[in-house]
Order: sequence, then C-alpha cells, then structure tokens
Amino acid sequence: MEPIWLKQYPAAVPRDVNVSLYPSLVDLLDTSFKKNAAQPAYLMMGKSLSFAQVDEASRALAAYLQSLGLEKGDRVALMMPNLFQYPVAVAAVLRAGYVVVNVNPLYTPRELEHQLKDSGAKAIVIIENFASVLQQVIKNVPTKHVILAAMGDMLGFAKGMIVNYVVRKVKKMVPAFDLPGAVRFNDAVAKGRSLTYKAPKLGADDIAVLQYTGGTTGVSKGAVLLHRNLVANILQSEAWYQPALKKVPKGEQVVTICALPIYHIFGFNTNMMLSMHMGGANVLIPNPRDLPAVFKELSQHRFHSFPAVNTLFMAMANHPEFSTVDWSRLVISVGGGMAVQQATAKLWLDKTGCPIVEGYGLSETSPSATCNPTDSTAYSGTIGLPMPLTELQLLDDDGNEVPMGQPGEIAIRGPQVMAGYWQRPDETAKVMTADGYFRTGDIGTVDERGYFKIVDRKKDMILVSGFNVYPNEVEDVITQMPGVLECAAVGVPDAKAGEAVKVVIVKKDPNVTEADVRAYCEANLTGYKRPKIVEFRTELPKTPVGKILRRELRDKS
Repeated sequence: MEPIWLKQYPAAVPRDVNVSLYPSLVDLLDTSFKKNAAQPAYLMMGKSLSFAQVDEASRALAAYLQSLGLEKGDRVALMMPNLFQYPVAVAAVLRAGYVVVNVNPLYTPRELEHQLKDSGAKAIVIIENFASVLQQVIKNVPTKHVILAAMGDMLGFAKGMIVNYVVRKVKKMVPAFDLPGAVRFNDAVAKGRSLTYKAPKLGADDIAVLQYTGGTTGVSKGAVLLHRNLVANILQSEAWYQPALKKVPKGEQVVTICALPIYHIFGFNTNMMLSMHMGGANVLIPNPRDLPAVFKELSQHRFHSFPAVNTLFMAMANHPEFSTVDWSRLVISVGGGMAVQQATAKLWLDKTGCPIVEGYGLSETSPSATCNPTDSTAYSGTIGLPMPLTELQLLDDDGNEVPMGQPGEIAIRGPQVMAGYWQRPDETAKVMTADGYFRTGDIGTVDERGYFKIVDRKKDMILVSGFNVYPNEVEDVITQMPGVLECAAVGVPDAKAGEAVKVVIVKKDPNVTEADVRAYCEANLTGYKRPKIVEFRTELPKTPVGKILRRELRDKS
C-alpha cells in the first residue's frame, strides 16, 4: 500500500530519487569541481574561493596527507569553525581515501581526548585557537600528525596577515601552545603541490564520516556514515528543495548562508555538501553568536537559502540590524536541530516574507529524514513529511506499530540511515530493528495526511539550541568533582535555547558552592553542556531500586 504522505508531496518533488547516481562523495565533488570551476564556492570576509580553487587546494592537501603514510580508511579529525580551510580539508580527507571525523572546536580536553581515542584518528587539522587544548591530550591519543590552521590562512597574503595579527595579538584568541612537529596548513598545501596524488578506489559502502553523537550511557558514539548514506541525503534534499528553487531566476547561482557549524551534520550535509553538488555558493559565518559580524557579512550578499536553528532565527529577527540586510531573494528558510517555535516562525515570516519550513533528522540519518514542503506558506507546527525513499513508523516498546492517532517511538528507514555506531555493535543493536529501521528515541504522532509531530522524548536527552546533551555525561563529570555526592541533570524550558541544563546536586562537602560547580563544568564540559541552573538538595528522588527519577525533577522545575 502506498504511504499516505506521498499524496501530500508538491508536484515538483519526485517520489523516487536515483541515490546511486554517484558511487561516492568524491565522485560527487569531482563532478561539481569540473562543472562549476569558475563559480565561487565559498564567500567570507570580502573574499571568495572558487570551485577550481577548492579542487586544487584539496587535491594538494590530499597528496600531503597520503605522504604521511596513512592507509585507506584511516580517520582524520577536523577541529575548526566555518573557514575556507574546513571544506578544503573535508574534500582532501575524502579524496585521499580517509574518513572525516568532525570535532566541535569548543570541546574541553576531556571531550577531545575521548573522541580522538575512540575514532583512532591518526591525524588532525585544527585551528591554532584551540591548539592548547590538543596539547593537553596529545600524549594520550593515537593522533600523531597535526596540521595547524590559522584564521587568515586562505584570505590572501595582505588580508590574511591582518586577520591573523588581530586574532593573535589584538583579540588574544590564541592561547600559548607547544606542539612539536605540527605543520602549518598553508605549508602542507604547498608541499602537497609537489607531490603525486593517487586517487583511491572508493565505493558506496566505504566509510566517509564518523559523526559523533552523545550516548545514553554518557559516552559519545560515532555514527558511521557511508558514502552512499551522505550522497543519498544530498540528492533527497535537492529533490525536496525543488519547489523553492524554482523561484530562483534562471541562471542565477544559488547562494546559501552557512551559519550552521560545518562540524554539525546539519551544516556538513545540508549546507556544505548540498551547495557543492548544486554548484551553489556558501557564505561562511565563523561565529554565528557574533550577531553584528553576522549582519555585516550578510549585508554584502544577496542570498536564497538560510538553514538555521530556532535560536538563531529568533535572535536575528529581534536584532536592530535586521533591516541592514536585503532579504528579497530569500526563497527557503529551513529550521532544524531543534523545534521551531510558533512565535519565531511568525516573526520571521512577517519580516522576510519567507516562511521557516521545519525539518527533522539526526546524525544517524545523515541528517534529513522529514521536512515540511518548501512551497509552504505558513508554519505547520509539525516536522513535515518523510523525504523521498524514506519510511517512518511509530512503534511501541515491543516494536509493534501503534494505531493511527496514538503516540509511538519514531523509527526511520531509508538510504540515509547510518551503518551503525563505530565499534559498538551492542549500541547499534539497541537502535536498529531487524527490518532496518532506526529507533530515534523521539515520541511522535502522525495525522491522516502523513504529517509527523514530535510530542516527547523517550530518552532523557536535553536539546540545547540543536545540540544533544545527555544527562549521564553531565552527571558523570559533576560526580567526579571533589565534594559532590550525587548529581542529576535534567532539561528545563528555556526561551532562547529551547531547553537548558539544570543540575540538582547533593553535597558531600558542605563548603561546595555554585561557583565551584560552574568552574569545574567550565573545565570539563563544552559550553552548551554546562548547567544554566545549579540547585542543591539534601537528597534526590529515587525509585525503590535506587534509580534517580529525573522526570520528577523536571516536573518540579
């Protein structure tokens, strides 16, 4: 029987997509490099990087990486904000036959050490601003080759020198570090130009990316995304965007604002890779929290596409500099990573004339699984319809499909679903059904038209501005703090971030203060995982067997 949602597809969206069009991401990139050589691929700080320049620099860097003696399938970590060097490094790692490991550049030494050890990353490309963090763990990890990028590396000689001087000397954003043997990014590219690049044999089932996601056990796990998973999702997204893209004048290059961090799967595939495939240009925003800088950059461009999270849409729409930007070409605003709030959607539509279409996905689904039609004229309050070739079921605890109208756990099957968790068959078995569905842990409903809506989360996960925070990890860190007996972490509603982390602590040492807890968290947890609210109690609510009742703490918040 035909799924009910297919009847709701806009006329311009195909029900079927040839997801085997490219054997690998490298084939997809190579095709785009040849086809769009003269076009700008990336724009930032008044500079542009053409497809031909990305092609040349990434080929050289790939040759340099191959000269280090790495083997096909070895992992290379990338730890940078949105800069020209990021897409160049991604293309280089893939073209060399290696696996991209995206790393949040704001990670603490503890978090970085875990990811480098777990992935077995042999090399890392890291911006110098965070080199001091790597220095603290480099002796404990398998990462032996370090390539150091600087903010101004690819901005041209004069501008690059100025930018690097301001970052290092004026803003003092580069703490002192000592990494013997580290090679500068531009030096690696220059050396690679004199080396021979050997194109590896890559197939659809080779691993392209390890995308780390929090674990219910508090341990971060790598979602294994194969070349075919990511290629499929790029082509699915392109098909889904067609109704909006038809509004772009013929012959005009599609320009996308890349304010989502590329290390996040939403920014990686929906911004960078989709634009590369379509021959579009990405305007890179290194720090979306610096709104004056964001508006300054946006005022220089006319753009068509803006994927973002609710918090950024809301902050921008309420900012006094909103009117300095020309929004007239905007045809698609995609909201993902967290729920889009009705007030945000209304304000954005009022101010830009372009509705936010909300989608849904996870690291494990490369990421897009559902989306509202891109010719929508109003906010739906749902996560939309399954994308082409994607099936959704709502399951009960026993794995049976629930009747229409009943809530159940959202399970997803499609060509974009991961191969499993990196070296964790036990964790993979917990989330994959025998017939190939990925159980998301999100509780949803579906209406008679096939539109899905999230109503709750089965897991205790906290969603802060689109980032997953797992209570177990926060609790594990805080309970290692001297003077703390017990700790529970829960999510509480937050007007800006959707949810915020609240911790409830039972002290072992009565002298422990809130300031002590915050300082400890700052040293051990990246910003979005840190508690916004710290509360002390004499005891935590528990079940008869001693399990902490997080729900009770949430309900009382």
